[in-house]
Amino acid sequence: MNNDRLVSMANQIADFFQSYPEAEAVEGVATHIRKFWDPRMRQGIFEHLAAGGAGLKPLALAALKQLAAQQSNLQKSA
Repeated sequence: MNNDRLVSMANQIADFFQSYPEAEAVEGVATHIRKFWDPRMRQGIFEHLAAGGAGLKPLALAALKQLAAQQSNLQKSA
């Protein structure tokens, strides 16, 4: 799956959660991506994030940064 499609999907999820309070929205987007995205999709969006995250809406960007940090912490403790 290409980065444009992953960005579009992440932004659609962010749009859904836009009306929620910010912390709840960030957590909602992050949870959705963690639960429902294939590991290859998550890896692709994390690579896109590491390259600057062009095109990601602020809510999607915040959720992905949170998710990437959580993943990094899990890898460090393993």
